Amino acid sequence: MGEQNPLLRLRDLGQSVWYDYIRKDLMASGELDRLIREDGLGGLTSNPAIFDKAITGSDLYDDGIRQALAADPDISTPALFYRLAIEDLQAAADAFRATHDRTGGQDGFVSLEVSPDLAFDTEGTVREALDLAARVDRPNLMIKVPGTLPGLAAIEQLTARGVSVNVTLLFSVARYEAVLEAYLKGLEARMEQGLAVDRLASVASFFVSRVDTALDDMLEERIREGRPVEHMQGRLAIANAKLAYAHFLEVTQSERWQRLKAAGARPQRLLWASTGTKNPTYSDVLYVESLIGKDTVNTLPPATYDAFRDHGHAEPTLATDLEQSRALIQGLPDLGIDLESVTDRLESEGIEAFAKAFDHLMQGLEDKRARLTA
Repeated sequence: MGEQNPLLRLRDLGQSVWYDYIRKDLMASGELDRLIREDGLGGLTSNPAIFDKAITGSDLYDDGIRQALAADPDISTPALFYRLAIEDLQAAADAFRATHDRTGGQDGFVSLEVSPDLAFDTEGTVREALDLAARVDRPNLMIKVPGTLPGLAAIEQLTARGVSVNVTLLFSVARYEAVLEAYLKGLEARMEQGLAVDRLASVASFFVSRVDTALDDMLEERIREGRPVEHMQGRLAIANAKLAYAHFLEVTQSERWQRLKAAGARPQRLLWASTGTKNPTYSDVLYVESLIGKDTVNTLPPATYDAFRDHGHAEPTLATDLEQSRALIQGLPDLGIDLESVTDRLESEGIEAFAKAFDHLMQGLEDKRARLTA
């Protein structure tokens, strides 16, 4: 494969590719090691929906469940889940440890999410994040925290306390700006206490395809009303992401950031999430090819990952067409589309979807537990 591998070309262009998937056999079979070796895979993300499929949809965890129950028959179902998840995350973190060391702690991260029911609970989030970080006990772990308003204070506190955070479920540029601010404040708080900032990392997971799905439906209505807006379909999510990246570039050029950088701080990279194409009429690599730029991450579900390795084209695209992107977004109010209310709704739906997946996972684990101890 060599240089022909588009995934390796992304790395050369300053973008890290992470895998939006985890399952016990990914590590156990050596497949994860192969992806790291051949494709330069730089990290991995998990969420309740991914774990739900892995644990309730396979028998790979049955032995682990039996062992956990033998050790502690009274273990609660959520505690049982975290025990299984932590084993997976530790194995994945160990697979990425060489990447983490080689990049001086810049890359090679794995992410584990706090319980979705803590999305609006600052103290609960901080408590659980510190507990999970201590239990996983790997330098290349990120704790995923939803970027809700209560999440902002948690991000600041966790950063100040030395936890690397993956801020998830970001849909709007305004909320992303607030998230980046929380990260900077957390770093500044550490510096004021005389603590090191050079071993911390953070990513802001900015969701892409879901934004198009929501806006394309609204544009479809306008087209039916006779408004000529076909050219906007499939382009607004990318425009939205480009405006977020423009803000990132602005902040990393500021004096405030230069002070932190001089102390060894790392920028909070934008991570493109929800990058699988949902609309079958769009290219299956649309949200990879359109968002390539330095100091970013793209986390890909397996199908998108395979598609990009097979026929992806890697060129720097993220810093281009900024004025056009701004014009597209600024044209929405004229169409009676309020982007902020759309992104607020997407955040609520995202939290609800993860909570539902978590509940389904708990129920599935409960059933498995009963079956395995019967």
